[in-house]
Amino acid sequence: MKKQELIHRFSQQLEIENYSAQTVKGYTSALKLFLEYIENLNVKKISNKDINDYLHFCAKERNYSFSSMKQVIASIRYLYIKVLHKEAPQALNIELRKPHKLPLVLSKEDIKKILRVTSNIKHKAMLLLLYSAGLRLGELLNLRLEDIDSSAMKIKVCQGKGKKDRYVMLSQNALTLLRQYYKKYHPTEYVFEGQKGGKYSPKSVQTVFKTALKKAGIRKQATVHTLRHSFATHLLDDGTDIRYIQELLGHKRLETTQIYTHVSSYSINKIASPADDLEL
Repeated sequence: MKKQELIHRFSQQLEIENYSAQTVKGYTSALKLFLEYIENLNVKKISNKDINDYLHFCAKERNYSFSSMKQVIASIRYLYIKVLHKEAPQALNIELRKPHKLPLVLSKEDIKKILRVTSNIKHKAMLLLLYSAGLRLGELLNLRLEDIDSSAMKIKVCQGKGKKDRYVMLSQNALTLLRQYYKKYHPTEYVFEGQKGGKYSPKSVQTVFKTALKKAGIRKQATVHTLRHSFATHLLDDGTDIRYIQELLGHKRLETTQIYTHVSSYSINKIASPADDLEL
């Protein structure tokens, strides 16, 4: 089977199985890189060693992250099982050691600074909504006008990660700002639209956030997603039950949400350091 036909059948099968557009794009991109690597080897049959060498190449030469390596392995396995209808090669039966990294979190004071230095009302509304509802960037940009329920003070997140719908709270401060923004910009379909209509660019939101960080004098290596991390951590700090936070974030497993317990000051601040008993 020719490479282009293989790629077409691969992405088509993902779409048939109702994978999200983002997953289809990511898996297909990973497959293309693998097929290009194999093509350069000029081999008639792919061996376990070829796959193992490729995984090593991704890990060491391309310096792939844990999640990127998982995607590479999953895409190759999917190719064999779902498209070629063959058993997955033995080289794919590996367990990756997941690095234990804590999420970066901004303080409430940091959040205030970021919003204060953002004068454009559209930009400010975006950043406040991301933080106040714990939204992913894609979820923010997919919001339609009808998803904002001001009477019930909630937001409907349609087809978030894992193609799941959920409701999150609508902050009163966010609603006030959204109303001011709406009167000025008059979006017609999406809550946040580009200059020519349609969805607002994710890259533009990242630029807005980076600009705000710089203006606020915050040197932390934060991204837009840091606002979501901060939302979850601040809820924990305020004593919110972690299972409610799990629902708000749209996490499938509680273990995913529990990482925020490691950065929350809620439990840490309840324990006094033994150094406080010293007379200095």
